[in-house]
Amino acid sequence: MPRLTFRGVTIEQVCGMSERLVEQLASICECDSDNFTLECVQHPAVFGGKIVPAYPFVEVAWFERGDKIRDAVAAAVTTHVLGLGLPEVEVAFTTYSKDAYYSNGTSFK
Repeated sequence: MPRLTFRGVTIEQVCGMSERLVEQLASICECDSDNFTLECVQHPAVFGGKIVPAYPFVEVAWFERGDKIRDAVAAAVTTHVLGLGLPEVEVAFTTYSKDAYYSNGTSFK
């Protein structure tokens, strides 16, 4: 169920790295690749009164898996995004609480 939301990265770039990235993440998280969702947010960024390129930023929303796996996921995402020729990227994690997450009306707790 990890969901990766990309900002400052084009849809074409995400498509180009998606299969290899998801395979690596599935291996790290020890789950099936169909558990991952990748989304691209395309919006203008503004700085100094002008439209500027959005900063490369990836948000990973998931159930916590511990420091070791989180570090490995961050490293994998970083490697793939930098591999696109982008000079830098930030990765942030949003952790869901099982008691506050529902699927079809059923709590995950």
